[in-house]
Amino acid sequence: MSKLSDIRTREREVSAVNLQKIEDEALHLPKEERAQLIQRLVLSLESPSEEELRSDWLLEARRRGEELDNGTDQAVSGEAVMRKARALIK
Repeated sequence: MSKLSDIRTREREVSAVNLQKIEDEALHLPKEERAQLIQRLVLSLESPSEEELRSDWLLEARRRGEELDNGTDQAVSGEAVMRKARALIK
C-alpha cells in the first residue's frame, strides 16, 4: 500500500470511531434532547448550504435575464406586484 492509501484508510477508521462515539453519546441523552438533535440533523440535510443557495439564485437570475432578453417574459413593476399581493390577502 502507498502512504496516501494508508493515510486515507486511517482517516476512514478514525471517522468511523468518531461517528460511533457520537452515536453512543447521543443515545445516552434524555429523550427530549435526542428529539431536538434528530430535528437539527434532519433540518441540516434538508437545508441547502449558502454556496448552493448562491449558485441556485445565480442560475435563476441568468434564466430570468435570458427570458427578458429574448422576449419570452416581460418585466412587472414592483408597484404592480404589490397591488396584486395586497388584493390576494384581502
